[in-house]
Amino acid sequence: MRFVIVTGMSGSGKTYALKMLEDLGYFCVDNLPLELVGKFAELSQNPAQEYSKVALGLDVRSLYKGRSNVDDFIEIMKEYPHEILFLDCSEDTLVRRYKETRRLHPLAKDGRTRDGIALERAYLKPLKDCADYVVDTSDLILRQLQDELGRLFATDASEGTIYLTFMSFGYKYGIPSDADLVFDVRFLPNPFYVDELKHRTGNEKEVQAYVCQSGEADEFLAKTEDMLDYLIPKYKAEGKRQLMVCVGCTGGRHRSVTIANLLADYYQGSGRPVSVLHRDLTRA
Repeated sequence: MRFVIVTGMSGSGKTYALKMLEDLGYFCVDNLPLELVGKFAELSQNPAQEYSKVALGLDVRSLYKGRSNVDDFIEIMKEYPHEILFLDCSEDTLVRRYKETRRLHPLAKDGRTRDGIALERAYLKPLKDCADYVVDTSDLILRQLQDELGRLFATDASEGTIYLTFMSFGYKYGIPSDADLVFDVRFLPNPFYVDELKHRTGNEKEVQAYVCQSGEADEFLAKTEDMLDYLIPKYKAEGKRQLMVCVGCTGGRHRSVTIANLLADYYQGSGRPVSVLHRDLTRA
C-alpha cells in the first residue's frame, strides 16, 4: 500500500502531478478539507478497500484557514504510513505562470502575487522540510515531470530506497535550486569549439568520445562514483529517499550531458532506481 501526499507551491504543477499519478494507477483525491484528511487516510489503509495506491492532493487552501494548519496536518498523519511529494518552483517562474493564466494567487489578498508566494512559502516550509521527495518544476516540461514521477512512483519501492536523479545543466542559466550535490565539469574538453560537434549534444556517441578523449573524464567518473558509493548508504541511514546529483558545464548541452548520462548508466547497471534529466539541452 502506497499513500502519497502531493503538495507544494500553488502553480508548481500539483494538478498535473495528480493526473500523472492517476495514469500510473493511483486513486487520486484533490484538496480535501483538513478535517477529513485523517478519516480518508484511515479508510485508504483499510485492508478491505480495493486500492493499493492512493494519492491525496493538498494545497494552501486546505492547510491555511486564517492560520497555518501545517503542524496539525503533520500531527494527524503521524498515525498513518505515507510519503510526501513536495513540488517547488522559483518565484519568478510562479509569477510568470500566474500572469499567463491570469489567475489570482490564493494568498494574494491585495492582488500582489509575489506577496502571496512569500506567505505561502513560509507557511509550507515545515511540510517541505519533512517531505520524502522534493521536485523543483521551474525548468521542467511536462514530459520531464512525468518521467520523474514515473521513476518515483511507477512501482512499489522497498523502504529506505534512494532514488537517484542525475541532472545536467548549464551554469549560464543558473544552478538547479533542488540540487543535493553539484559537480562542475567545465575542465573537460569542450565540443562547442569543434565545428562538426558544436550543434550536437552529449546524447551522441561522437560528442561523448570527444569529451572523454583525454582520460580526465574517466578519472573524474571513477572518483565521483567512488564518492557517491560512500555517500549513498550514509544518506539512506538518515532516511533520505531522493538524491539529486547535478552536473554542470557552460551551456548544458555537451560535457554535462555526457557525464550525467554516464553516471546514470553506471547506477542503472547496479540495479538502483535512476532517472536522468537534461535541463538545458533544448536551449539555444
